[in-house]
Amino acid sequence: MKQYIFIVTSFMLLSLNSSAQKAVTAANYFIDLLSKEQKVETVFPFDTDERYNFHFVPIDRKGITFNEMNNIQKIAAFDLLKTCLGEDAFHKTKEIMQLDQLLKELEMRKPEDHYRDTGNYHITVFGIPSAKTIWGWRFEGHHISFNFSFSKQTLISGTPGFLGSNPGIVLSGAQKGKQVLKEETEMGFNLLSSLTEPQLKKTIIDSIAYKDIISFDKRVAMIKNPEGIRYKELTNEQQQLMLQLISLYVHRYTKIFAEAMLKKIHANGLDDIWFAWAGDSHSMMGKGTYYRVQGPTFLIEYDNTQNNANHVHSVIRDLQNDFGGDELLKHYKSDHVH
Repeated sequence: MKQYIFIVTSFMLLSLNSSAQKAVTAANYFIDLLSKEQKVETVFPFDTDERYNFHFVPIDRKGITFNEMNNIQKIAAFDLLKTCLGEDAFHKTKEIMQLDQLLKELEMRKPEDHYRDTGNYHITVFGIPSAKTIWGWRFEGHHISFNFSFSKQTLISGTPGFLGSNPGIVLSGAQKGKQVLKEETEMGFNLLSSLTEPQLKKTIIDSIAYKDIISFDKRVAMIKNPEGIRYKELTNEQQQLMLQLISLYVHRYTKIFAEAMLKKIHANGLDDIWFAWAGDSHSMMGKGTYYRVQGPTFLIEYDNTQNNANHVHSVIRDLQNDFGGDELLKHYKSDHVH
């Protein structure tokens, strides 16, 4: 049995390394396509404070935007993203980018107004990508933020990993009915609706949903004193619904990295995972909802309250390794000293 575990673990490490090497190759190809001026705008040291400048609203950011790229550079940028995201998350990311054009039309903004802009999404590289270095990169813009950190040949972290959708459900026009984050919404309600009345009393921590995710853009995402109902208080069927919800968020990343992240979640104990809900318990337009799933090593949050509860924010945070974690930064600084 020990030999089997060793073989499986070794295979997982080899797969992680292979995936990380693909990211190294894709990152360097993308950087090589940039002009000298674009490289200055895009590439920063790994230990810069800019690496923690995480947000998901239309603000000024460091890094090159798609508006500044030619077609070949845009393809290379998306190819880099494919090395780190799962297929479904990659598809959701592209759909969220396109929602900015819909928002521009709904808000009747002028063509020269770039507050809503499908090309205002940034790529920023931190450090020098290689199989022997510590480095990272960020893909960020309105309602999207992924922060990837690598140690030599291993992807250490992909969090904070944020996806949002405004509108949550498109109400009119050619795209009527589109719901980019439908799974995140439905799986949360599926778990809630499976609970008994006594379980709901533990789970629902507030009758009014929060105005936004609590972790928001904070460097440290830990929510002290977890609330709600614990995994060990659920039936087997309910436990499976909770694990499916967790898996949905974790599988925003490549299959191999997601499996490694799930392995860590299991190793730290499922019994200490909490599910909490705030707001309305029925899925209805205009009724705000919030949920979170919190374990020893991770935090998932979902909020749908803005724009008459038709504006979704969702995030997964690694409580030990957000932005690569403090230990990775120490190693980077130590390597540079030597």
